[in-house]
Amino acid sequence: MEQQRAASAQLDRRLGVPDAVVIGLGSMLGAGVFVVFAPATAAAGSGTGLLIALALAAVVAWCNATSSARLAARYPESGGTYVYGRERLGDLAGFLAGWAFITGKTASCAAMAFTIGAYLWPGQARIVAVVAVLAVTAVNLGGIAKTARATRWLVATTLVVLGAVAVIGLTAGSADLARLADTAGSSGYGVLGAAGLLFFAFAGYARIATLGEEVRDPERTIPRAVPLALGLVLLVYLSLAAVTLSVLGADRLATSSAPLADVVSAAGLPALAWPVRVGAGIAVIGVLLALVAGVGRTMLAMARRRDLPGALAAVHPRRRVPHRAELLVAGVVIILIGLGDLRTAIGFSSCTVLVYYAITNAAALTLGRDPTRRLPVQALAVLGLLGCLVLAVTLPPASTLTGLAVLVAGALWHVTTRRTRR
Repeated sequence: MEQQRAASAQLDRRLGVPDAVVIGLGSMLGAGVFVVFAPATAAAGSGTGLLIALALAAVVAWCNATSSARLAARYPESGGTYVYGRERLGDLAGFLAGWAFITGKTASCAAMAFTIGAYLWPGQARIVAVVAVLAVTAVNLGGIAKTARATRWLVATTLVVLGAVAVIGLTAGSADLARLADTAGSSGYGVLGAAGLLFFAFAGYARIATLGEEVRDPERTIPRAVPLALGLVLLVYLSLAAVTLSVLGADRLATSSAPLADVVSAAGLPALAWPVRVGAGIAVIGVLLALVAGVGRTMLAMARRRDLPGALAAVHPRRRVPHRAELLVAGVVIILIGLGDLRTAIGFSSCTVLVYYAITNAAALTLGRDPTRRLPVQALAVLGLLGCLVLAVTLPPASTLTGLAVLVAGALWHVTTRRTRR
């Protein structure tokens, strides 16, 4: 009976390499182009500063991806770094990783929902955001296979929209490549702050690891899917950053609330702005879909170990999804939509997620050398750890302080409840 009960609380392994890559792409594609480029450009101060910041964020993300893939292959279960931290560094480190992920990614969900509203109906952005959250929650509650299928179509839509904008921007005659070499207004500190914000756009590859319990042959699938998804997204981001900067320039991009629609309008084709807005909104729904799924799985893992209320460990008997956790995520995101704003959500999310990956790299260091890999995995883990800490402290001060305050509050709550249970 106990074995049957334990089996009924497990998730089904249904995802292969293509599905895992698609979910990773769905988690990342769109976040940088549709959301982060504007505040990151404002922080970097110039087009050249933005491109350098994008490269820095990609390097740190690559180091983190290497560490995540090694750990996920060793511990193929839901929860990601929450599990790795507990197993390699102790209960408190694991809890902080899980708490950072849940709080940061819940803020990311709100940011994605805000973006959907900003593109689809700027005058009623909050209402549209709430509807989007309810819609993706309904899809996720249908099962991970439905999530993967929906994400596949949304990723295809995203690539079509981004490709169309790139072609329009480069062929309409308004692009000026000289804007890419503009360095006026840049500073080293500003570029680091921009890199911290841009890291928000890469962090979706962890969704592959947090879905580890639903991946077939995780020791083979996860190490292949994570770097492949990250590499593809980097190519797309670099291309779109160059196009957007060459058409709008750094000053206009820094203040834009819908950069891709502005690129089409600046290219002299305002009639295409609304089709681009609709396509962008659909694309960001794909990001939101994967985000809600990832946060729900981390809540499931924490509830199983009583770091969150045990009721959140429930798995739907037929759909095989953590339905209570995902419903709670949806409710909190809707509250944040009513109270917050887009740029605040991005800054806070970047800070907490960078702390999450700092713990990832620290946990990977305890694995030692890996003779089966050609890459210097230990050196990459050290570089990733230092990179996460540097980017976290160079974010806008309000974001860093708020993120640290939430993490400290979570740690105090964890220690207090542990003592009470004992």
